[in-house]
Amino acid sequence: MPRKSRTPKVPKQTSNTARSDAIIARLGQLHPKVIDLSLGRITRLLEKLGNPHLSLPPVIHLAGTNGKGSTQAYLRAIYEAAGLRVHCSTSPHLVRFHERIVVAGAQISEQALCDLLEEVETVNNGDSITFFEIAQAAAFLAFARIPADVLILETGLGGRVDASNVLDTPAATVITPISLDHQGFLGDTIAKIAFEKAGIMKPGVVSILAPQPLEAFDTLARHANTIGAPIFCDFDVVDETADGFMLRIGRDTLNLPRPALPGRHQYVNAATAIATVRKANIPGSDGMDVDVLANGLRSAQWPARLQRLKKGPLIDVLPENCELILDGGHNIAAAEVISEWLSQQPKGDTLVIVGMLDNRDPVAFLAPLAPHVSALAGIVIPGDHEAHDATTLQNAGRDCGIAKSHACNDLKHAVEVLLTETPAPSRILILGSLYLAGVVLENHS
Repeated sequence: MPRKSRTPKVPKQTSNTARSDAIIARLGQLHPKVIDLSLGRITRLLEKLGNPHLSLPPVIHLAGTNGKGSTQAYLRAIYEAAGLRVHCSTSPHLVRFHERIVVAGAQISEQALCDLLEEVETVNNGDSITFFEIAQAAAFLAFARIPADVLILETGLGGRVDASNVLDTPAATVITPISLDHQGFLGDTIAKIAFEKAGIMKPGVVSILAPQPLEAFDTLARHANTIGAPIFCDFDVVDETADGFMLRIGRDTLNLPRPALPGRHQYVNAATAIATVRKANIPGSDGMDVDVLANGLRSAQWPARLQRLKKGPLIDVLPENCELILDGGHNIAAAEVISEWLSQQPKGDTLVIVGMLDNRDPVAFLAPLAPHVSALAGIVIPGDHEAHDATTLQNAGRDCGIAKSHACNDLKHAVEVLLTETPAPSRILILGSLYLAGVVLENHS
């Protein structure tokens, strides 16, 4: 049986987004909520809109399971450090829908977003469509109407039949690390998922491949060879220091600073972004020197990726020297990189608050984390989501060997229970869902 789409998420209504909130809520009710991956509907709608996707600046198209958002953040920061104007398209959003559409370096305005969504809805005229397709069409209109030097376009789900995959000749395609995720839509093996991601490759267009599991790489390479898409994967992180890392790319070696986003996995995302900049040949980026690349890596921003929160109601009740860290990771590969990060942190108790959608396996997710976790609190993700209940997450924690696992009512209750269990922890980590991360950021950013 098809599962419902997780979008749109209607953010907490505020006075300056009330109109767009109402439009998003209406579109979410009027159009199908079942995920039905296809290019026919979006192609038809774009044609009725005058094919705005044919009037875009050079496009870098990204797919992958993990690291898409971070790689996009590094790309954007590097190009902006070089003085270029950058459009970005991403999903899902965390707090405000406006995050999905960045126009020439700034989130789309409330007025522009509302006007575009209503324009696309009117032109669609009641034809069968999904919310994501309406949103993607509106984004293409914005990107076509406002000048920029480059568009960084992220797939929503998969690649081959994702609504973003309507471009014949992007400047480059990028595939970040592939792992098991969204198996109900993309397939139950790495090879099947890789085939769906490979669908963004285009004949004659270079595809930059981040380090991949062998099964994924074989599938990507075979598809690239079949369609005549050159691939580039001749880069790797050859050394790491306290201050940065050394990147080998082709015959060159670059000494680069530590990326702004924490975790050793971010070296791979940063390296993938730099390889893309080198191969995409975006006008205005020729001869980009190491200082520009370094400035981009230092300035990249991407929330809910091992993000240390600095203010908000949960911060106010934490004991001294206890960090509150937020991560939207929700699959096994994400858990593994968070586990690796935890292994590198100073000694001290790590407490975890977890909320997960019910299409995730909480035991598989928590298993890599369990050796580093002193206590766990499971909560239900607030809002209208198909989520695991708190008791299921409590039991998953215990199954993984986290004896001090609890079922809690909400975030505040979870913090209270965990601090009763462990009064002086070094850190509390909130993770398991981008939707939960969005709830946290509403009051902590």
